[in-house]
Amino acid sequence: MDRAAQTEKDQELARIYADIGLGYLKRGEYERAQERLEKAVKLDPNLPRAHHYVAEVYKQLGKEEQADFHFRRAIELKPNDPNLQNNFAVFLCSRNRLGEAESLFLNAAQNSNYATPYLAYENAGRCALREPDKEKAESYFERALEYQPKLPHSLSQMARLQSDKGEYLKARAYLERYFDVAAPTAELVWLGIRIEEQLGDRAMVANYGDILKKRFAHSHEAELLRTMEAADAMNEVESEENGLDVTLPKEGDSANNEKDN
Repeated sequence: MDRAAQTEKDQELARIYADIGLGYLKRGEYERAQERLEKAVKLDPNLPRAHHYVAEVYKQLGKEEQADFHFRRAIELKPNDPNLQNNFAVFLCSRNRLGEAESLFLNAAQNSNYATPYLAYENAGRCALREPDKEKAESYFERALEYQPKLPHSLSQMARLQSDKGEYLKARAYLERYFDVAAPTAELVWLGIRIEEQLGDRAMVANYGDILKKRFAHSHEAELLRTMEAADAMNEVESEENGLDVTLPKEGDSANNEKDN
């Protein structure tokens, strides 16, 4: 077999090993995935997806240096792949290399060939919260929702961010949008209680309270609710005691009573 034919055969085997390795990666069988993908890289060092997939495996195995090397090599070989850029940025963000991550997220999001730019914007928002830069995070979550208005994570984060700013009506709107597309969590129901407390809607506070007690009875948030309700009940008792009507004797009544005695 001549050298060209051997090279072509190696490249074909590399693609096969890369695809098999990806299958193991998706199933969480990282050691098997690593074995196949390392073979793919050895057979064809210029196969971008082999470097990409093995980088993902190394990331899962906590082998950061190897993951970084193969992510970078994959991008060298395929610099305009938005999926690769997004995935490498996720890795960088998890290692607090926030500036590099943000740049790659934006490159991916602005790539006209990227089918899901909202994911890159949402990831950029998540990463901005690590700084933390709430203003930047808010702008990225807003962009994500412009592309895909039903993203649960972006909606929940926007509800939190608006609540933190004291924009309770906006926070309520984002939270209601979240509950239209995703199941409630104890944390977000508790957020709803705090928002409605600020807006003075006692009926909604009670409604969220019932959900928290029935669906998340053993959660930390349910315990916080019970503590809050106990404090409110005590405050009501104290308020009633402090508001008791007291009838003081009129001027001269005391002297007249002494004479009567």
